[in-house]
Amino acid sequence: MKIGFIGLGQMGKPMALNLLKSGAAVYVHSADRSTYAAMQQAGAMPVDQAADLGDADVVFLCLPHGDVVRDVLFGAGGLAARLRPGQVVVDTSTIAYGTTVEVAEALRKSGIDFVDAPVSGMEARAVDGTLTVMCGGERAVFERIEPLLRHMGNQILFMGPAGSGQLTKLINQLLFDINCAGLAEILPMAVKMGLDPAQVATVVNSGTGRSYASEFFVPRMLKDSFSSGYPMKHAYKDLVSAAELGARLCMPMPVLAAATATYQTALLKGHGDRDKGAMVLPFEELLGVKFRSPDA
Repeated sequence: MKIGFIGLGQMGKPMALNLLKSGAAVYVHSADRSTYAAMQQAGAMPVDQAADLGDADVVFLCLPHGDVVRDVLFGAGGLAARLRPGQVVVDTSTIAYGTTVEVAEALRKSGIDFVDAPVSGMEARAVDGTLTVMCGGERAVFERIEPLLRHMGNQILFMGPAGSGQLTKLINQLLFDINCAGLAEILPMAVKMGLDPAQVATVVNSGTGRSYASEFFVPRMLKDSFSSGYPMKHAYKDLVSAAELGARLCMPMPVLAAATATYQTALLKGHGDRDKGAMVLPFEELLGVKFRSPDA
């Protein structure tokens, strides 16, 4: 079997490396060629153009947003024109539901199978091969690629028709975003009222206020570290997708709207290159405090 993998960023590179464990020949392409030497040393084979993967049995995508996915597949010299009926495109990117449905339909008309398979879990889980993978598409196609997905994740879920994986990922991300926004608002208040940040962190992460967001970001806030997670400017697309769905389907989401305003404030303050923990910075500035350990 020949596997193609396009996109070797923070998540894509370890996912592609784990696919080598399948025993298949893995060919990779990325706009950033700096990873090629390491990938080649591990056993993968870099190619110059995405279209060079047109003969792969399965092509994985791990790209930053929907416009890039469209361009790689359908742009000038795009991959889709080189694919043949029966090949499978697996999109592990996180993109809008509507874009995913459009891509799936365009490929279907050419006889190309498609599965949207966004992942949940940060870089460490991508390295360990313990991601959660949410899949949308035809079940028979999913079952064909499931053994490959099991090299990248330990929770592989079939969610329904094309787009269902993206919808599931969106729900998970929105709950995560709400948690991050809540931490950003409340933790500086604790310092303003005279409480010790390290002790507050201990209570939160051992009590009922605990969440994955608090376990990941609160220790990093204490250390003044805001570069461990996905950059906010890229992750903002999830909130845009939710706003579009809410407007189109007339679904009120007031808590999410408030979290979105917190997110937007951090972006407008210039923190887009930092992770979601940096949403705390505008509130610290507003209250004139820092949620930090003394030795940060």
